[in-house]
Amino acid sequence: MGIPVSVILVARHEALRLPACLKALERFNEIWVVDSSSDDGTLAVAESLGAKTIDFQWNGHYPKKRQWCLDHLPLAHEWVFFVDADEIVPPALVDEIAALFTEGGPKCDGYFVTGLYQIGERILCHGLPNRKLTLFNRRMFCFPVVNDLDIDGMGEIEGHYQPVATQNHAVIGHLQEPLFHLALEDEFSWAERHKGYAHWEAQMTLRQAWPDDPVWWRQRLKSIWRALPFRAEVYFVLAYILLSGWRDGVLGRKLAVLKYKYYKSIYIIIKNQKQQGH
Repeated sequence: MGIPVSVILVARHEALRLPACLKALERFNEIWVVDSSSDDGTLAVAESLGAKTIDFQWNGHYPKKRQWCLDHLPLAHEWVFFVDADEIVPPALVDEIAALFTEGGPKCDGYFVTGLYQIGERILCHGLPNRKLTLFNRRMFCFPVVNDLDIDGMGEIEGHYQPVATQNHAVIGHLQEPLFHLALEDEFSWAERHKGYAHWEAQMTLRQAWPDDPVWWRQRLKSIWRALPFRAEVYFVLAYILLSGWRDGVLGRKLAVLKYKYYKSIYIIIKNQKQQGH
């Protein structure tokens, strides 16, 4: 009997990355690969490796892809674990998740998972980590509708915000073991994607369209963070110096500089649009 969690892997043109990603998830009881009309054989690869598959066709409206999965997939379990094709779930994290479902089941309704960048064989262990509420009871959380359908940059997938609790008493925890994010191996592709993300994030901030984070203190920090006029500089000092990103060597500096450029581009977009508004 596998881990009683339905893994949902949303993908597009990910045939090359899928084998490693899916192999790491073998202990889970159910795995869905939800593709978006890839032309590289993504679905065929997923099926050959034993995953359940479906081709998602976005109609340009809400729900977007992740919430559509929660609404429409015939999931076998109440608990879901969203994983991206460029992420590897290491054995230690699989063990930690498996342990949640022994001795009475999870004590929380959802769990944040930390993502660390991996470049080649190197894991970037320092700096400012990214945490996502990606393992949760699907009866307790949903991805909210936000005012972004006419904003370029995200398209069919939900943006960089967390699912929100549908019940006031939802309890949220945090897993200790990280997963590994392979998205920085191709620096050019990373930069191109983040151009779109920066435009989307800037417009979300200008519209005040961000949904509340499900954890009150995270929401407070995010509100302060988005209002900072020198967010790029603050990020670099915090992540690279104060949180020891420099200890990851050349790759740590590369990540800090790329993130600095990302936040700087958001600031410039917001500044220019405000000036045009006047």
